[in-house]
Amino acid sequence: MSTQQLPVAVIGAGPVGLAAAAHLTDRGLEPLVLETGPAAGTAVREWSHVRLFSTWGEVVDPAAEKLLAPTGWTRPDPATHPSGADWAEHYLQPLADALGERVRYGATVTGVSRTGRDRVVDAGRTAQPFTVHVRYADGHEERVLARAVIDASGTWTTPGPAGGDGLPALGERAAADRTVYRVPDLTDPGVRARYAGRRTAVIGSGASAFTALASLAGLARSDDGAGTKAVWILRRGISGSTFGGGEADRLPARGALGLAAKAAVDAGHAEAVTGFRTEAVERADDGRLVLAGEDGRRLEPVDEVIVLTGFRPDLSFLSEIRLGLDERLQAPVELAPLIDPNVHSCGTVRPHGHRELSHPEPGIHLVGMKSYGRAPTFLAMTGYEQVRSVAAALAGDTEAADRVELTLPETGVCGGSGLYDAPETAEGDGGCCAAPEPQLVRLGVETPDATPGREAPAGGCCGA
Repeated sequence: MSTQQLPVAVIGAGPVGLAAAAHLTDRGLEPLVLETGPAAGTAVREWSHVRLFSTWGEVVDPAAEKLLAPTGWTRPDPATHPSGADWAEHYLQPLADALGERVRYGATVTGVSRTGRDRVVDAGRTAQPFTVHVRYADGHEERVLARAVIDASGTWTTPGPAGGDGLPALGERAAADRTVYRVPDLTDPGVRARYAGRRTAVIGSGASAFTALASLAGLARSDDGAGTKAVWILRRGISGSTFGGGEADRLPARGALGLAAKAAVDAGHAEAVTGFRTEAVERADDGRLVLAGEDGRRLEPVDEVIVLTGFRPDLSFLSEIRLGLDERLQAPVELAPLIDPNVHSCGTVRPHGHRELSHPEPGIHLVGMKSYGRAPTFLAMTGYEQVRSVAAALAGDTEAADRVELTLPETGVCGGSGLYDAPETAEGDGGCCAAPEPQLVRLGVETPDATPGREAPAGGCCGA
């Protein structure tokens, strides 16, 4: 069998991975989707309670809809905002079902290489197919040969730590019993009881932090939530861009969450501690946690900590592949300048495709959330455009692969350049990530009727 007759291995049966499979199928190429979970959209299901910023009309891929059409599938109201559960149940699982045996569940990719070639060997390298090592849920292993590899495994399993230096804070691991790295589902009675009447630290400055604060504020206002308090920990300060683009955001639901937080700033449901970079998590005598900052400050004890500092890519199973990654973002070197939060606000990212996603190793593409490395605010629409371009390139249609077929909605947040975490000299200077002098601010967040989330949880424009 020639390399061209082999399937394209797609890692991950999430929104972008399944869209990649749909585009490959539409191009006459055979995909093989390897999903570590038991169903489509495993990661999405873990934030099933969060509502997307984007509408149904923006999170359904055209090639996927074409594949679904013969099954009798009907797109939900394109103007409404699905939750993670809605997205998984009414779109992702039907799409995976339509792909049939092209999708394998319980299949964890443990390594990717070239057949008979480690990353050192040049001779005959590009003529060799990829070998994808897979471990299945029942314990058996397999080597799958592929003509190309599309890694859409996302970043959900590798959240950022609380530590301000990118490493876990001292004592963070020992505090695992009181620390979570996801937005808690306060509709779950057990989870709700964990936070009701308690003092909770929320570390992060993006959309996930807004969502957590809004949820905790809603709990504080409820009959069973009396005494619920939040402490919002920001590495930078409060400025005009802290709460996003508001009414200027072209995704209204995304702007609404920031507006809700800003409008309720005096309600008193939370206090914001700014300019605070966590260095240690200490255990108080009563078992509660004390956050200690790099500047020597020690905060009042909290009962729980919610760490929402973004995500980062797991590159461990790609160690034998020659990747070209930006040294800061761990994103493809051609893509990194377009998404670097040190330089741009998230509203400045332009559509991109196979060329920006290329690596020194021909035939492999990191797409979706994983392509952004550590950069925030990835949209499903971006991923769909990425895989449309990549599939066209793999099919040999360079003209279509190079064509831009997407206009991204802007955030309404100002653009600017400078250090990602640098202080801003005056409010409204134009920096996306301002950080005035440390201050204590009262914050109360009103929970919207439908708390907006985002299709790929990774922090907001400037996720701390």
